[in-house]
Amino acid sequence: MKNVNFLREHLIAHRGFHNKEKGIPENSIGAFIEAIKNNCIIELDIHLLKDGNIVVFHDDNLIRMTNVNRNLKDCTYEEIKDLKLYGTNYNIPLFKEVLKLVNSKVAIVIELKTDKKVGKFEKRLVEEIIDYTGEYAVKSFDPLSVFWFKNNYPNIVRGQLSYNYYDTKFCFFRKIILKEMLLNIITKPDFISYGIKSLPNKRVEKIRKEKLILGWTIKNNSDYDYAKKYCDNFICENIQNLNH
Repeated sequence: MKNVNFLREHLIAHRGFHNKEKGIPENSIGAFIEAIKNNCIIELDIHLLKDGNIVVFHDDNLIRMTNVNRNLKDCTYEEIKDLKLYGTNYNIPLFKEVLKLVNSKVAIVIELKTDKKVGKFEKRLVEEIIDYTGEYAVKSFDPLSVFWFKNNYPNIVRGQLSYNYYDTKFCFFRKIILKEMLLNIITKPDFISYGIKSLPNKRVEKIRKEKLILGWTIKNNSDYDYAKKYCDNFICENIQNLNH
């Protein structure tokens, strides 16, 4: 079994150590600088653009963060590189820029925002990170993406994201498969990242006996105290306000 202890050692900053009120947007270079300063593991989201570039951004569409109504998968980096996040001076960063900034100072948890086809994005990510010497893990809501890493790069630490899926329009059986992570038997993730609002969950409790459970997203002390009952580490916002 791979060593995942580095995912236990420090709190995990959700989309970096961001603070909108202070002009530090989520998934920005500023948020990652602050995470490093506070010795937090960095959790970030990545998308594959149509020109093959990988950028750090959460949403499928640009509208919330940039006020531009376009889907990221239809954009090139040249088309979006000058857009500003929440009207600040921060741009959408390239993933390789973030790797250069972090430079092994803290660990990174990378969430792939996957489309329907599995393989192309994962391969591009590996091309960009294969020579990186710092500690990192990948994770996805898509079991097929996790399965791709198992089959192609089994030494990369991989995690399965999940929650109860009650807010989706998925059919009942798909919800059960994803919520209960029934495909773990073949994808064999090294850790689980589970939504704290979907806890407790007996399946998660059983998995925790063997695997690390990361709870998302902790936003206040009430969340933190609740998640401690069910999780081994925490993906957090407002870390400076938590009693940890």
